[in-house]
Amino acid sequence: MLLSAAIWIPIVAGVLVLVAGERNPWMRWIALAGAMLGFLVTLPLYTGFEPSSSAMQFVELRPWIERFNINYHLGIDGISLLFVLLNSFITILVVIAGWTVIETRIAQYFAAFLIMSGLLNGVFSALDAVLFYVFFEGTLIPMFIIIGIWGGPNRVYAALKFFLYTLFGSLLMLIAMLYLYNEAGGSFAILDWHKVPLSLGVQIALFFGFLFAFAVKVPMWPVHTWLPDAHTEAPTGGSVVLAAILLKLGAYGFVRFSLPILPDASRYLAFMMVALSLIAIAYIGFVTLVQTDLKRLIAYSSISHMGFVTLGFFLFNALGVEGGLVQMISHGFVSAAMFLCVGVLYDRMHTRMIADYGGVVNTMPKFATLMMLFAMANAGLPATSGFVGEFMVIMGAMKANFWIALTAATIGILGAAYTLWMYKRVIFGAVANDHVAKLGDLNYREIIVLGTLALAVLWMGVYPKPFTEVMHSSVSDLLRHVAVPKL
Repeated sequence: MLLSAAIWIPIVAGVLVLVAGERNPWMRWIALAGAMLGFLVTLPLYTGFEPSSSAMQFVELRPWIERFNINYHLGIDGISLLFVLLNSFITILVVIAGWTVIETRIAQYFAAFLIMSGLLNGVFSALDAVLFYVFFEGTLIPMFIIIGIWGGPNRVYAALKFFLYTLFGSLLMLIAMLYLYNEAGGSFAILDWHKVPLSLGVQIALFFGFLFAFAVKVPMWPVHTWLPDAHTEAPTGGSVVLAAILLKLGAYGFVRFSLPILPDASRYLAFMMVALSLIAIAYIGFVTLVQTDLKRLIAYSSISHMGFVTLGFFLFNALGVEGGLVQMISHGFVSAAMFLCVGVLYDRMHTRMIADYGGVVNTMPKFATLMMLFAMANAGLPATSGFVGEFMVIMGAMKANFWIALTAATIGILGAAYTLWMYKRVIFGAVANDHVAKLGDLNYREIIVLGTLALAVLWMGVYPKPFTEVMHSSVSDLLRHVAVPKL
């Protein structure tokens, strides 16, 4: 029942917030209580998890649409566990961050995030393909609303672009799922699909069906163009959830569907996936260097960092896959923190242009200190979470191919270049103008949110074992699936 609780408590809390309405003084507290309770019920998932087993745990199975053998089937392994925890944790911070910032349709704002949190937990827990698809598509609706209502001047364009890109890819995934349903003898159980023998040609066709859905979500180059627009127009909370959680759905799809179900195609097309990942790290890194808008810079940097994730997955060794998963969790912390930092500045200055800042350290020393930590994590500094995942992926690449490792490590320097350039322009130097001179430092609410993320970034950077030990068995089992031909 724990997984159902993790899914439905935030959704019910979101509905209660809507029922409470704008004028209810307890509305914000209902949202916070729902987010915190949603997180608390996920903690026993970690404490009760058996890391030595690769089997699905906390399984729930009930009939749903019996005519088509569709079940309400939930379960988590060492791969999905951490994403349920991450999502529920980030939801609390988003609610606190939007406590006083949102001034219109406040109840709907909090409700959208709570409902989306439950749907996201459903994606990471679903073991039935139809259930997965319902949750996967369901997450589009709250984010579409968040961007379209509380976003910037071009919010409608950005929301439509986000919706259409992701919907098109998902339709191709649905076709691939229906084919596997027939081949599995009328079963939508994802684990049953692992055993279905498929020819290489069929696997390649299905691989591209899943690829379009997952690559858009990551997003991989060249289907990444929706992301900077969505981030630029989204409110701060929307950008946080989009970067920290929604981008993970695509990468999660690769390890839940593409690799174990289509192992031969995954190996056959690995060169293409590695090439696309390296292009994302390099090309998008150069694009990031020329950005003048803080949000667009961080949005592009997310694409570059996620390139390390997909690179790690298609190296087919434990270091690479685990490094990619660790990078996903780290990126959840770091990208959330970076967008929240931009939100802090925007709430005070109402501008995201880098040229409008300078000398912020003179008026906001606490903020400058915390943002320095997050900037260093974004650049991959050792002892921060940003270093662990990228280092593991590079080590995995070294085992697979020296030149891939050299290329990834070398162009990874771009991450330090654009992050330090941005930080220098915004934080250091003399006070740039009267607006910067009047800035006030962090309030207690902002310190709680950013301080919590700072502790997470340092904890994962200094002692990553609690994050890595739970995934060993599941990753080993995944690699066994990829190693065994299904022809």
